[in-house]
Amino acid sequence: MSSTKKSKKPSKMKFDKNAVLFGILGFIFVLLVWQLISMIIPNKKLLPPPVEVLVAFIRSFYTPIGKLTLPAHIAYSLYRVVVGYSIATICGISLGLAMASSRAVKAAVMPIFELLRPIPPLAWIPMGIIWFGIGETTKYFIIFIATFTTIVINAYTGATNVDPTLIGAAKMLGASNRKVFFTVVLPSSVPQIFAGLQVALSTGWMAVLAAEMVRSSEGVGWVIIRGMEVADTVQILVGMIGIGIVGFLLATVMRLVERRLCAWNIQGI
Repeated sequence: MSSTKKSKKPSKMKFDKNAVLFGILGFIFVLLVWQLISMIIPNKKLLPPPVEVLVAFIRSFYTPIGKLTLPAHIAYSLYRVVVGYSIATICGISLGLAMASSRAVKAAVMPIFELLRPIPPLAWIPMGIIWFGIGETTKYFIIFIATFTTIVINAYTGATNVDPTLIGAAKMLGASNRKVFFTVVLPSSVPQIFAGLQVALSTGWMAVLAAEMVRSSEGVGWVIIRGMEVADTVQILVGMIGIGIVGFLLATVMRLVERRLCAWNIQGI
């Protein structure tokens, strides 16, 4: 008797109820600890209770902080991140792939890149002000610096780790170097490049605080800095919560986009 095997389709990611439950419990535990500490501390300005911060966070959606409400501040910050991140994506992927495909480019660029890579984005603020002034360009520059190196490294790593067997097979079939690059190297690099784009986006969103230290009157980073200047702990925490929620949403969206564009890699097809 001949037995027929049913082809197993890649299973979709299941909803993990336990993970959600433990996540909620962990969140509740943090709130309880926060509440307990705020009750112990004599000076409530050092750490206001979570209920007060939550009320202020909700109120910030219809009561302006400065000139704008919190969603408008977040929109300004997102726009700055998108501009700096987009420029870094184009330049970073191009440079990373160029270094991987050309020994001359790698030899010329890699030493300079490795020298500049350890310098943190904050250290570039004075140079950004000298070069571009105190306008929006400096903010884009800081976000660009914060995201550029991660994108370059992942693009370079993805292009250099392509299976040599695939490249050899393509050349045996008569493919030119150009065709090998576009049909083998580039598609094989996509998962690694996308991983770099995810990390870079999170880094760029974190760098927006540093970018908005440069003469801003709007943006979620400005909300935090202004709260620090007037010793308003509640406003600082409201801005921090805004940054955390948007950062979480950005990471979630990027993971969903990756599942759509790189489904063949995630599912092992």
